[in-house]
This record gives sequence, C-alpha cells and structure tokens, in this order.
Amino acid sequence: MHAPTHRLNSLSAAALLALMLAAPAAHAFSDDEARRAILELRTQIQQMKDQNQQARLQLADQMDMLHQEIATLRGRVEELNQAGRNTAAAGQQPSNAPQAAQTGDPQQQAAYQAAADQYRNGRYKEAASSFATFVQAYPDSPQITDAQFYLGSSQYASKDFKSSIQTMQALVKAHPDDARAPDALLVVAANQIELNDLKSAKASLQRITKDYPQSSAAETAKSRLKLL
Repeated sequence: MHAPTHRLNSLSAAALLALMLAAPAAHAFSDDEARRAILELRTQIQQMKDQNQQARLQLADQMDMLHQEIATLRGRVEELNQAGRNTAAAGQQPSNAPQAAQTGDPQQQAAYQAAADQYRNGRYKEAASSFATFVQAYPDSPQITDAQFYLGSSQYASKDFKSSIQTMQALVKAHPDDARAPDALLVVAANQIELNDLKSAKASLQRITKDYPQSSAAETAKSRLKLL
C-alpha cells in the first residue's frame, strides 16, 4: 500500500522539479523575444530617420530649384514691368509700355493715362486700382487688353497673386489671339508658383508652349518647365 504512494510522491516531486526548471527557460525565451523586438524596433526607427533625412535633403533641393524658378520668373515679369516704366530720352516709347488711349473720349484717355503714369512710376497698388476702374468703366475700349495686362501685372507686383491670376486668365479667355496672351499666361504661372501651386503652374507653362510656340514667352516657359 505504501509503495505506490511513495512512487506517486516521487513522480510528483519530479514533475514539480521539471516545472521549476522549465519556468526560467520560458522566461529566457520571452526575454530573447523582447530583445529581438527591441532590436527590430530600433532598426525600423533608424530606417525611418534615414528616410526622413533623405526626404529633407530632396525637399531642400526642390526648394532651391523652386526659389530659382521664382527668381527667374520674377525677373521676366520685372522685364515686362520695366519696359512699361521706362521712357527713352528721345521720346520713344517702348513697344510694351502703356500707351495713351487711342480714343476721342478725353475722359477715357485721361483715365488710362493716369493709370499708366502710376504704373511707370512703380506705384503698383495705385495703378492696379486705376486700371481696374478703367476696365470696369470702359470695357469696349480699344486698349482694354493693355489695361487688363497692366492691371494683372500691377496686382502681381503688389503680391495680390490670386487677383492677378483671375485678371490674366480673363484676358486670355476673352482675347486668346492677342499678342499679350502668352505673356499674360507667363504671369499666371509666376503667380501660381508664388502660391506654391506647381501643378497649375506647369499647366500654364505647357499651354504657352502648345498654343503660342513662336512667342518669346514660349522659350521662357520651356526653360521653366525643366526646373519644375
């Protein structure tokens, strides 16, 4: 009667000992798993850091290109504006400077001339207001496209980019065959870049090269597209 009981007790002791020995092994296995998870997490974090660093470098390069693009387009728009401001000492007027309104209406002529003088003197906010008034008051003027163009240019120079886009797009829509249309689209692209709307800027530049391939603005658009 006692022998089976002794044997059972011995088996129980052996089983208990086995469990006690197995427990540290299980804990060791869990520790290894934890260490492996930590190492994997550290690796992932390092990879993320590397990717972020690479992204920052790429972004910095893109920002440098964008700044170059903005500077170039600003220079082009300023060329247009400068030509409008300058008057030759011999009395010759640049071809794209605001001209006196060709009309028999003295009031209309005076209104256009006042806006043109403000533009030439670099008073762009005042010029924008005066040209806007002219466009609204004389929509059938023979120089309506000139007035719209210098309104949009004045708005751009005043950093009213959204208004400038609307003005120039309206000009192109109403007068797509006008000689100022490709330059108006170039100003539109400059505004869009200032607003960081690069997708729209590309579309505007591509439209210049497609619709006005022989214009001087098309050459500028092609070089800008390479940067964008």
